[in-house]
Amino acid sequence: MKIVHLLILGWICALPLAASAQWQWVDNQGKKVFSDQAPPPDIPEKNILRRAGGAPPRVSFSPAAPTAANPAVDGTAAAVAAPSPAASAAAKPSGVDKELAEKAKKAEEAEKAEKAAEAAKLAKAKTDNCARAKQGKATFDSGIRVARLNAQGEREIMDDKARAAEQKRLQTVIDSDCK
Repeated sequence: MKIVHLLILGWICALPLAASAQWQWVDNQGKKVFSDQAPPPDIPEKNILRRAGGAPPRVSFSPAAPTAANPAVDGTAAAVAAPSPAASAAAKPSGVDKELAEKAKKAEEAEKAEKAAEAAKLAKAKTDNCARAKQGKATFDSGIRVARLNAQGEREIMDDKARAAEQKRLQTVIDSDCK
């Protein structure tokens, strides 16, 4: 039983070591930020206090120009040092890249499904509006008296001018939603 207690105690003591893969930097407002992800590119290198797992410093990818002070950097050395596009295209992505590609594909599929669901919802709403507009237009075209509630909650019969305006509004709804 003591061995189990020692193993549990050892596990609890080792748990904080998992948090060592943390980034620490000072943001633009001067606050310290702790994260398991790298800081955004707008954070200057001098503000990064700690890197996760000893990650190398960021390197800006500006083309090196040959200079007299640095004769090793010339056009031929840069051409030899730079990988060719064919070689980089032939390189296979690592497992992390495959996982990232799968996640991106799943996110894209989820977004497409969400858009399709939204389109179906919109189509159903248009169908319902079309049916209600046709039913209302049929009611107004039949010539029966139609009453509405005014602002005071009193019932009043629609006159010919109000009926014509409502018929025109219903016709525009039918024209837009019943396609």
